[in-house]
Amino acid sequence: MGSPIVLGIESSCDETGAGLVRDGRLLGHAVASSMDEHARYGGVVPEIASRAHLHALRPVIRRALDRAGLRLSDVGAVAVTTGPGLSGALQVGVAGAKALAHALGVPLHGVHHLAGHVAADTLEHGPLPDPCVVLIVSGGHTSLLLVRDLARDPIVHLGDTLDDAAGECFDKVARVFGLPYPGGPAVDRAAREGDPRAVVLPRPLTGPRDAPYAFSFSGLKTAAARWAEGYAGRELPVADGAAALQEAVADVLT
Repeated sequence: MGSPIVLGIESSCDETGAGLVRDGRLLGHAVASSMDEHARYGGVVPEIASRAHLHALRPVIRRALDRAGLRLSDVGAVAVTTGPGLSGALQVGVAGAKALAHALGVPLHGVHHLAGHVAADTLEHGPLPDPCVVLIVSGGHTSLLLVRDLARDPIVHLGDTLDDAAGECFDKVARVFGLPYPGGPAVDRAAREGDPRAVVLPRPLTGPRDAPYAFSFSGLKTAAARWAEGYAGRELPVADGAAALQEAVADVLT
């Protein structure tokens, strides 16, 4: 008998995800997003996200099973994101995963959100070198990690963001620039028409005396907002601001 089929459930923010994996191979997956419901508020509203997970969880798991050509009875273990994330949203996923694992009589595994990001890469590119350094740039996290054996060794945080993550910086500056939520794609689209050299923005925490592996994007956000305020009553050259912001974030990450 081979390795068990693992059903993975993710509900940490505004997407409900389910995937079926065996021996490091993705058999089928499905995702439902509540992004459109948050867009009018300019950011993720935790209560709306939790309610959306409640409605989406069963259909998403069903769709993932259908795409994998499997039945629920084929599942040999359940894994679920236990944090970090929005507490109400996480509770929906954890409660659903507990119920499934109990009903099926199979093991339940809690997964750290950032470890999940790292593990997802192995589905695409195979096992990671041991050791390796991983850069995570997701909506609420900007982290530099030292990873050995993902299943057996603790992940070492070399550096994390001290304030805003890169994604939060994009969202907040996009709002100041009059761009829609989510900010990252909107800034990226606007930046294609702009000149990154037209606006001078800082590169936080890249000096010789700064913490070598930490990140900080709050000052960059403030600098971009101050630049935009300087155009009060005049048309803001959004494309140039977006290009400069994107270049500054990329510089810091690199």
